[in-house]
This record gives sequence, structure tokens and C-alpha cells, in this order.
Amino acid sequence: MIEFINVTKHYPGRHHVLRELNLKLPTGQMALLTGPSGAGKSTLLKLLLRLEDVSHGTLMVNGVDVSTLKKRHIPAYRRRIGVVFQDHKLLMDRDVFNNVALTLQVSGVSGKQIQSRVRAALEKVGLGNRIHNLPATLSGGEQQRVGIARAIVHTPEILLADEPTGNLDDSLSTEILDLFRDFHQHGTTVLVATHDQSQVERLGLPVFHLEQGMLQNSKEKSA
Repeated sequence: MIEFINVTKHYPGRHHVLRELNLKLPTGQMALLTGPSGAGKSTLLKLLLRLEDVSHGTLMVNGVDVSTLKKRHIPAYRRRIGVVFQDHKLLMDRDVFNNVALTLQVSGVSGKQIQSRVRAALEKVGLGNRIHNLPATLSGGEQQRVGIARAIVHTPEILLADEPTGNLDDSLSTEILDLFRDFHQHGTTVLVATHDQSQVERLGLPVFHLEQGMLQNSKEKSA
């Protein structure tokens, strides 16, 4: 369960980025986060990752009060979350396998487990035959799939994505968002920030819409 309870985020000398936000996403559900540029979508995701601190209010994630989490507990908390970025953030001098393996390597997972889990993650995103390719040899859609494999390789409880289809055409956007829906159907809680209204309408998922830091006109999944 992800729950924002009267959450406000502001910066010194600036307006409120998020204002008294109340939002609830049940465990195992998938929802879309929409809104114009500057509405607060990226800030909301940063709060979930504890890259930013809540100014006021309470943020609960699967029983953890993230808003009061001590710094020494943040790394373990973040290992429960997978993140997909719009710009992939791949290491261009490492092949696909080593890009995906990095998350496990820094967590101290054994070499044998890394081998099996990386291969399984790449198979899930349809890149089992690209394991030794360098990122520069892949298409934009394939690079995004590598980013997704890296996000899911440690079997996170929650998957967050910040505009993951922003640089892709309609066909590739559909493929990528359908991958997220597949993970949701296997029990992962998924929250995707997107500005692609056609995909929002196609997916028919719950929508949290932000305007000027406030939740507006959110809707539940259609029947």
C-alpha cells in the first residue's frame, strides 16, 4: 500500500510543489500519474524514493513511514523499489548483462544468482538474445527494456516509472506500458507517470491527475 496523507512539499523561497496531497494505491495495483509539466509528478516519485523529504504530512509505503525514515534505513528501503527512467540511465561502456546485473552486484548477491536472475529478467522483457550487446547497438525501445529489466531484476515490491515512454513512438509506447501491466498482473504495485493521454485512455487504469501540486479529478479503473 502506498498512501500519501496530507503531504506537502515545498522548497525555501519557492511555491508549494505538492499541497496537502491525499493519495492511496493498494498493494498489487497499477495506476497512472498524469498532469502537465511542473505539476509535481517527478517530485511525488522522488518522495517515494526518499530522494526528497516530505515537508508536512505522512507518507506510508507497505507499512513503512517513509516521511520519518532514518537515513541509515533508506538504502534497505530503496531495495524494495524498482525505478524506470525516461532517459534509461544505462552505462554505455557495459553490455546489457552488466547493466542489469549492477543492482544485484551492489546488493552483494552471489555470482550464480546474478547469472540466473539477470537472464530471467531479460527474457521477461524480450531481450534474451541481446545479453552481450552494448547499449549503443540497441534501439530506443530496446534500451528502455534494458532499463526495465534492471528495475525488476531484484523482484521489487513496487515499480515506479517516470515518463518511460516519453521518447518512444506510439507502437513502442504500447509495448512498454503493456510490460508494466504484465508485472502488475503478477502482483507488483506499479505507478507510472505519463503525459500520453492516448495510452491513459487505452489502458483504462486508475488515474491520479496532478495540477499545480494538487490532486484533481482522479478516477478509478473502468469496469
